[in-house]
Amino acid sequence: MSESILSGLQQPHAKPDNTEANATRYDLLRLAVPGLLLAIAAFFAVTAPGFLSGGNVLSLLLNNFVLLGIVAVGMTLAVSAGGIDLSVGTALDFSSLAFVALINTGHGLPLAIAGALAAGAIVGAFNAGLIAGLGISPFLATLGTLFIGTSVQQLLSEGGQPIYLDPQLRPALASTNWLGVPLPLWAVAVLALVYGALLARSRFGRQVLALGQQPLVARYSGLPVGRLLALVFVATAAASALAGILLSTSVNGYVPMSGNAFLIQAIGAVFIGTTLSKQGRASVAGTLLGVLFLNVIANGLLLIGWNFYWQQVATGALIFLVLAVSFFSRQRSWRA
Repeated sequence: MSESILSGLQQPHAKPDNTEANATRYDLLRLAVPGLLLAIAAFFAVTAPGFLSGGNVLSLLLNNFVLLGIVAVGMTLAVSAGGIDLSVGTALDFSSLAFVALINTGHGLPLAIAGALAAGAIVGAFNAGLIAGLGISPFLATLGTLFIGTSVQQLLSEGGQPIYLDPQLRPALASTNWLGVPLPLWAVAVLALVYGALLARSRFGRQVLALGQQPLVARYSGLPVGRLLALVFVATAAASALAGILLSTSVNGYVPMSGNAFLIQAIGAVFIGTTLSKQGRASVAGTLLGVLFLNVIANGLLLIGWNFYWQQVATGALIFLVLAVSFFSRQRSWRA
């Protein structure tokens, strides 16, 4: 039998091995997004006044990159597990509300941070109960949480009124530096390292990726699917809770439903980041590149004076281009 198989493989009509060609194609594909990002940055450096100025770069990082980066890093776990979390904005908002309420009632910064993280984690635990406990799909479960969270916030804030931090008790987290680096940048860096290591280097991460790629095989092979999904969605919400704390200290208060502004961009950043992977997997490094990609486009278009709605059109078109190139490149490789 083995000889017949070998002889069949040696027939003249056998398909040539294109492994090396495919590897080269994927190496070029992985350079597509970084190369496009550099090209866009170079274009804005010439056309957008002040694009490369220190003030604009710092503002881009602190006001845009940090918060979206934290939410998107959490979303990376949910996507890696084969799901999605539409309630990241709800977790962010509940965390912000808890943080502001605890600060204003004089409970101090450590307890306020702990309470805010717990509030976000509760949202994740609620999702986990729906998904792992009741078997509801992540999309429908987190969509329901989004609707419930929006209504609860309106009830608690008298129809959506902001709640501001007491000026005398207001913490200065957003403006604090450590070793010359703003604290929010440290937050996104530490979170990215922890979640990145969990996803890429740990047994938990390997199980999450297996669940995301082959869910039926993962279930039949004995993986603790329910526990994995519960941990994933709690961790996703906890990341959003951290963003909620930083947002509260940036705007000096709680603004109802403000977290929903990060949802679509976080999803887009994660899927842009999948273009760096041969298998189309989400990764923390790829997600952060996607966040930077989106923020550079938005910042540059703003500086050259484009209307907000045209900014959204241009950003959507570029996202479509990146994902389309990735998809068709993989299709060609599989057919080869």
